Amino acid sequence: MWNETAGVRAAIDDLPFVRGLADGSLSRDRFDYYMAQDALYLRGYARALASAAARADRSEEIAFFAKSAHDAIAVESSMHEGFVGDVADLRPSPTCTAYVSYLLGLAQTQGYGELAAGVLPCFWVYTDVGARLMEKAGDLAEHPYGEWISTYADEEFAASTRRLCAITDGIAERSDAATVARMREAFATATTYEFHFWEAAWEKEGWAAF
Repeated sequence: MWNETAGVRAAIDDLPFVRGLADGSLSRDRFDYYMAQDALYLRGYARALASAAARADRSEEIAFFAKSAHDAIAVESSMHEGFVGDVADLRPSPTCTAYVSYLLGLAQTQGYGELAAGVLPCFWVYTDVGARLMEKAGDLAEHPYGEWISTYADEEFAASTRRLCAITDGIAERSDAATVARMREAFATATTYEFHFWEAAWEKEGWAAF
């Protein structure tokens, strides 16, 4: 699945938002928009992770998804306090709404494998992009977004990404070909939503007024 999404992942690296984040030229209003939408996204993402915990049939996988759901809410709360303040009155963007709706739709209409594959890109793409951001950003003490970029150095998050990769591979190994095909589609779709989420932050996407 990773190799099959090489094109969209390369496009993520080339987005003006990601390039501006790396070199520090990103405007603060775009960064603040992104952080607010990410906090809103994490609420829905936590629900999808909790649904995966409910679907899992192995104790260690139940524990993994339950902890990940808790951690997503903890990060969302931290964003409130450290970056964006109270987001209670903010509206999710069209892309944020669509991405969360897609993941929750997987939880309601698809199996455990499809849901695991759908929530994986949020872990894996961030770990992958974050590694290159750390390389390009230089001295984080002098970087305007250094404090936030430094979170990508968290080995615990990288370990969680590797664990979810292993869980997803394990599900695929014990699934039939039709299920694996749907897992591939879910992973590719969610990876594409990762692209659009960053693209929307650059454009400060909003709802059309009629």
